[in-house]
Amino acid sequence: MDESSYWNLPSSHLLGSVPAVVNEESEASYGRRGGGGRGYQTLGPPTEGFEQQSQNNWKGVFSISSYTQYFDVDTDVVVNRLISSFYPAGGDFFNKIGANPDLYGLIWITTTLVFMLAAFGNCATYLIQKRTDRTTTWSFDVGYVNAAACGIYGYSLVVPVAFYFLLRYLGSNASLIRFWCMWGYSLSIFIPTAFLLLIPVEILRWIIILVAGTASSCFVTLNLTSYIGGSNDLRMMMIAAFLLQMALAIFIKVWFFP
Repeated sequence: MDESSYWNLPSSHLLGSVPAVVNEESEASYGRRGGGGRGYQTLGPPTEGFEQQSQNNWKGVFSISSYTQYFDVDTDVVVNRLISSFYPAGGDFFNKIGANPDLYGLIWITTTLVFMLAAFGNCATYLIQKRTDRTTTWSFDVGYVNAAACGIYGYSLVVPVAFYFLLRYLGSNASLIRFWCMWGYSLSIFIPTAFLLLIPVEILRWIIILVAGTASSCFVTLNLTSYIGGSNDLRMMMIAAFLLQMALAIFIKVWFFP
């Protein structure tokens, strides 16, 4: 018997056989699911809606992949934002970052400032001690590292969170990532300031830190004002933001460069 004849035998009467018939209703449902094709369609990967849903829940907060987009910046972008933080009169920092706020500047600036305050603070005490009494021995104070880490990291993380929840409570549209980004870059002016505070002249140190604190405070206040508006309740918060930034500047001077 020819081999091809076996393939032409009817098989619908056999036990367990499945007739190759697809009705119109099934074709329509499969066509809608698979993009208009006939018969069974291969299911694709999860849709964007599912990804957005998984990012919006609380599990996304503890997922590293949720924060990768906030580190997608190049050197030119970071340098441009650093330069704009030294010119607070513009008040257009939020317009410059647009829809791409970054956390790279926050981490890089705060970490650099922590090590600079710890190192230059010890250098300042060394210079003052050798200037007043050359006979005493000097040792590196490790406590400066702990104080700088707690003060700078705590301030740059907690203060934006506090303003975010207060503004949300008052009905203002606020973005925590944008606040972290702006407050992080507002601390960049204290990096060269830490170097200038090595000058062993007390009155000059106070002038330097007050000028740097005022520039940083104006940067925060003007950008917050342009971002959220200026009602009476919000104006009080702008004053609070200015005073907190000045308090940080005075803390840097008093604690690390006495």
